[in-house]
Order: sequence, then structure tokens, then C-alpha cells
Amino acid sequence: MENRTDKNSYTIIFAIGMVLAVGALLAFAAASLKPTITENVRLEKQQNILYAMGVNDNDESSAVFISTDKAPEAFSKYITQQLVIEGDKINEDDKAYLIDVKKEKSSAKDPNYDRKLPLFVGEKDGKTFYVIPIYGKGLWDAIWGYVAVDKDMVVQGAYFDHKGETPGLGANIKQRFFMDDFIGEHLLDESGDFSGITVAKGNADPKNNDKTDNEVDAIAGATITGDGVTAMIKSDLRLYVPYFKNLKNE
Repeated sequence: MENRTDKNSYTIIFAIGMVLAVGALLAFAAASLKPTITENVRLEKQQNILYAMGVNDNDESSAVFISTDKAPEAFSKYITQQLVIEGDKINEDDKAYLIDVKKEKSSAKDPNYDRKLPLFVGEKDGKTFYVIPIYGKGLWDAIWGYVAVDKDMVVQGAYFDHKGETPGLGANIKQRFFMDDFIGEHLLDESGDFSGITVAKGNADPKNNDKTDNEVDAIAGATITGDGVTAMIKSDLRLYVPYFKNLKNE
């Protein structure tokens, strides 16, 4: 009986040792990968921002980022200012592109919290672009994007992405035919008030010729994802209206 008890004890001790060893290996692997993951996130955000303002490798139909090896240099070249808006304060911050928009949106549920709003000012071909990150919810999971506007809040470019929308349906928000529809759309209505852009089914303008109707044509079979795009545009871009009103008054 004593020998059997000893063997059981050794087995338990060995099992605990193995669990601890595996845990240590996993922790080491996670720590080793963290710099790589962080670098990938940094490059992807730079590519997203640049894409929205027209710095990309698109062909006639496909949406293509500039390569990761070119992104940092292009970002430094085209992005002239990174700003963070907090309530009435506007500060320059060269790490503004690393702000977690999802966390900021969640924190802003507290009425006493001033949400950090990143804003990227870029110059390209003699034009000034203001690139704004947005975040929302699609049919299955998170959706997000970057919208470039001019000082009048007319869209100059957009990039949208998703975590888990349906292939061929909601996932098409990151396709050229959808994203390009936003170019030229007005975020303000005729009276100068913020209206946003509605992704509308059957909006009687399938070729999107009318840029002042505050609508783009919906993706067939992706109503909920389209509603999510509409919601994040209206909720997030509205927050920047005071900045642009002040900009026009300067």
C-alpha cells in the first residue's frame, strides 16, 4: 500500500510539473511573439490610414495596400499631423494611430470620460485629407474603417474591414466596388448639419451619381452589416463635427 501511495504521489507531482512547464513555455512563446504582433498591428494601421487617403497599390478593381516595407516611409511622407481630440483639447501625438478605438468607445459609456479621438492630417497631390478611424458591429462580429474627408466633410476615400462577416455578402464591405461608392459623398446635409451616410437598400441611385443624398447603395444580402456601417459612420464621425466647424472658422 505504501509503494502504491508513493507512486501515486510521484505521478501527481510529475503531472503538476508538466503543467507548470507547459505553462511556462506558452508564456515564453506569447512574450516572444508580442513584439511581432505589435509591429504587425502598427503596420496594418498605417496601411489602413494611407489607403483611405488614396496611397495604395490598387488596380482597376482590387483593393491593395502598399507593401509593409514601404508603409512606414509613406506614412511619414504623407501624414503631416497626428492629433488627439479630448473634449475641448486638441494635442499632437505621433502615436495617435496606436490608440485603441474599440477601448475608447467602450470607455466613453462613462459620461465622465473624455473619449480620445484620433485624427490624421495628410497631404497628397496638393490636397489636405483628414482621416478618421471608426468602429462598430456587423452581423457576426466587429467591423471598422477609416474615412478620409476634406475640410467640408466630403468623403475623399474610405477603407472598411471586418472580423467575421459572411463571405460574398457582408464581407464585401472591404471590396473596391463598395468602398469607392463613398468617395464624394457628403456627411453634412444641405443645411450644414451632420447627417452621415446611410447604406440604403433600394435607394433609387444604384450608380451612386447623387453625392448629396447622404446614401450609398447597399450590398445585396448584407442588410445587417450595411446597417452596422451606417451606425458606426453616424455615431463616430459625428464626434468630429466641432473640429471641422472650428476649422472652417479659422
